[in-house]
Amino acid sequence: MSFCWIYPVLLTISSVFNTQALRTYPSNEVTLLDSMSALGDLGWVAYPPEGWEEISVMDERNTPMRTYQVCNVLEVNQNNWLRTSWIPRSGAQRIYIEIKFTLRDCNSLPGVSGTCKETFNMYYYESNNSNLWFIKESHYIKIDTIAADESFTQVDVGDRVMKLNTEVRDVSNLYKNGFYLAFQDVGACIALVSVRVFYKKCPITTRNLALFPDTVTGGDSALVEVKGSCVNNSVEYDAPKMYCSADGGWLVPIGRCVCKPGYEEKRDVCQPCKPGYYRALLTDSYCMKCPPNSFTLQDSSPECTCEKDFYRAPSDPKSTPCAQPPSAPDNPISTVNETSVIMEWSPPDDTGGRLDITYNIHCRRCQVEGQKCIPCGSGIHYIPRQFGLTHTRVLVTDLLPYTNYTFDIEALNGVSELSSSPKQFISVNITTSQVGNVWLKERKSKDSVTLAFQGLEKVNDGLVEYEVIYYEKYQKDQNYTILKTHSTSMTVDGLKPGTVYIFRVRAHTVGGQGIYGGEIELETSTEDMIAISDTNQITILAISLAGGFALLIFLVTCFLVSGRHCGYIKAKQDPDEDKMQFQHGRVKLPGSRTYIHPHTYEDPNQAVRDFAKEIDASSIRIERVIGAGEFGEVCSGRLRLPSKREIYVAIKSLKAGYSEKQRRDFLGEASIMGQFDHPNIIRLEGVVTKCKPVMIITEFMENGSLDSFLKKHDGQFTVIQLVGMLRGIASGMKYLSDMNYVHRDLAARNILVNSNLVCKVSDFGLSRVLEDDPEAAYTTRGGKIPIRWTAPEAIAYRKFTSASDVWSYGIVMWEVISYGERPYWEMSNQDVIKAIDEGYRLPPPMDCPVVLHQLMLDCWQKCRSDRPKFGQIVNILDKFIRSPVSLNQLANSSTWQDPSMQDAFTVTTLEEWLEAIKMSQYIENFTVAGYVTLDSLMYLNNSELNKIGVSLVGHQKKILASVQNLHSLGTHLQI
Repeated sequence: MSFCWIYPVLLTISSVFNTQALRTYPSNEVTLLDSMSALGDLGWVAYPPEGWEEISVMDERNTPMRTYQVCNVLEVNQNNWLRTSWIPRSGAQRIYIEIKFTLRDCNSLPGVSGTCKETFNMYYYESNNSNLWFIKESHYIKIDTIAADESFTQVDVGDRVMKLNTEVRDVSNLYKNGFYLAFQDVGACIALVSVRVFYKKCPITTRNLALFPDTVTGGDSALVEVKGSCVNNSVEYDAPKMYCSADGGWLVPIGRCVCKPGYEEKRDVCQPCKPGYYRALLTDSYCMKCPPNSFTLQDSSPECTCEKDFYRAPSDPKSTPCAQPPSAPDNPISTVNETSVIMEWSPPDDTGGRLDITYNIHCRRCQVEGQKCIPCGSGIHYIPRQFGLTHTRVLVTDLLPYTNYTFDIEALNGVSELSSSPKQFISVNITTSQVGNVWLKERKSKDSVTLAFQGLEKVNDGLVEYEVIYYEKYQKDQNYTILKTHSTSMTVDGLKPGTVYIFRVRAHTVGGQGIYGGEIELETSTEDMIAISDTNQITILAISLAGGFALLIFLVTCFLVSGRHCGYIKAKQDPDEDKMQFQHGRVKLPGSRTYIHPHTYEDPNQAVRDFAKEIDASSIRIERVIGAGEFGEVCSGRLRLPSKREIYVAIKSLKAGYSEKQRRDFLGEASIMGQFDHPNIIRLEGVVTKCKPVMIITEFMENGSLDSFLKKHDGQFTVIQLVGMLRGIASGMKYLSDMNYVHRDLAARNILVNSNLVCKVSDFGLSRVLEDDPEAAYTTRGGKIPIRWTAPEAIAYRKFTSASDVWSYGIVMWEVISYGERPYWEMSNQDVIKAIDEGYRLPPPMDCPVVLHQLMLDCWQKCRSDRPKFGQIVNILDKFIRSPVSLNQLANSSTWQDPSMQDAFTVTTLEEWLEAIKMSQYIENFTVAGYVTLDSLMYLNNSELNKIGVSLVGHQKKILASVQNLHSLGTHLQI
């Protein structure tokens, strides 16, 4: 055996290997044995003893390096073993052995071709005993046969080129406390430079706020499941765990911990929220600034404390701003119908910062004398309910007749019960009415009767007036007469002998008017009737005609001489009775004027003096300009008349440089307006004519024109509120129709709205002349009237009647229900005329009740005699108000009839679609929000529209309706 062949090589190894000795190992490796770190002899066992030999060499730092070598290549059948000392397993099931060695090329050794080998074997033996001296060869388990990737020759030594080999092997499924390694040489020339035994672990780490400890890898490539523990100030949200892989790496974590309320995650730790910030829920991502009206003064707050007099409901999320109870409701409107009342109101101006507004109704019954009030009890009924109302309307029924009631309408929100402040409410005082049956008290003669009926008590010193209506039972046209009286009995004369009459009575009180109550049917006596023979009928008829003609001449003469209307006769009745004669649907008011056209006056100034009150200009204080009219500016201001309270008024002034004709035309509207006295007709306060500028003073309507008001509050009213507006307009038009006045320009723009949502008819211009231009629009002193509001006969024949006003009223209904949409959209006037002539009618607006659209269609009957009268329209709307359920069924709005919607079915881009439905102002909103194609509209909803900036309810409804129709009709949307 010779060592000269290998020992010089070991000397050269030391100069290069020293850097390897100083190296560090990966953090996921735990070393069990490292021969390079031994300070003295390794003490390994070699047998036979002449086999492996321990050699110590010095590296460049003079640190000894312990190596083993063997080179018995001249002898056959070599079997040299080298066994390490006992190596503790330390819980590892899989260990790795890294060996570094050099091996001599057999070809470089002369004369050893039959005995030299270039491989060696590596074995292990598991044992719980650390003091074994001898182990049988048969007990060892072979790990592998090790061969060199590179061997060296003697020439290499001179060149100082090193051939250091590194091999790593692993052993799995160890289960005893430790093991021995053994190296078997079978005839090679080897230097075992380094032996390192280690195992792998997954190092301690923090993931998703869970701490995972050092974990030894599993044996045989098995994954080890490790449960994490939450870091400080965090809790388990979903059981955190990870798997430690065989190579010492953590796999993707499962589950997580989250910071406790009051803490937020930063750099894998939970840090407390700063003062003024909070974190309430485990699902919240970070600490948030305290919501409005709340605060915190310390770290790690899970919620913010409400400021004084502010509250948060127990069910509210901690992110909810603290709020206050709402203010009282506003603008109460009550309609008394005998022993029931409909009350409506506006939401409170101050909601307290919440949207969950509800209303409670508290009722008190008050005595007429002494003003003592007691709770109403359970005898009355509320529809839909008394408490927890979500809509601003309630119907109260089964009230006692002629009784004073006070209803307190209380507004509440989610924090009202937490506040110690008094509840906010408004009070509505009403007086019920009811008239008992009518009976015949005394029959005075064949042409008169005396009636009596159960009357009402006077309420709050307010006068009670009774209205008796009677008509002939079998008369085809049912012409009827109305008598008014303040007593509970009445003598009716002028009746026909032997004729059956129907009598009905209703009451008017300070609280409103009831419906017609008791009814009686009676037949007058036939005594003293003049018998007319057949032979005398012609003579009597001639006498009657002659008398009638003479009476007609007398009436005409009376009118021409006086310059005043005298087409009525005062009935004989008690001093406190008024009588109104109704003939063929038109009313004549005894004791007051019917409408008189100012042009019938020779001196128009006289008409102004007769119908308009002169006001001293010093009583008027102009405050601001609110618009401009044809004749000058329109301002708002205040009027203070002697012995009267100051009121807000609108002031129309005549601009300087006017002609006398312009002055007459300007004051002509006042001459007309001054003849009207009705709650739904704009009220004339007076005129200023004795100084400049000339002014017309009217009541001030806070909400302006109806069309602008509806557009501004698109979608904000209930159907019953809209019907209430329409009822007011119809009531005003009935009054005008009964006065024989034809408006000719009825449109939403000429309806004014006050602060109580009462609608009043305005714009009483005088001249309307049909122009010859292609658009064929009427021109008035108030501007042009588009043809789309005008009845067909008025366009074709200039035939304006109350029936043509009814047509216009149907268009106004459509405007109101559609919240100010332009009738017929962008169709030209000529197209409108042609479409109407061919039978086209406007489709129902969105969310329009069927019964309202049917009433519109009735107003748009081609034959004017088929259209309803305004009195009938008022009665129909009253029925809807009394029975709101009739408004529940909505018309199937055929949006394809809308030309703008029809265009939307042929579009190919989102921009074209928005332009087709007249919503092009939102193109940028949709684009910025990521809606750039038609198929992206599939999941559009109200919430998403709010996010992208479409906040108007009407616009939202129109956009969503278009999307829905495009989908349901299978249009060009490629979805």
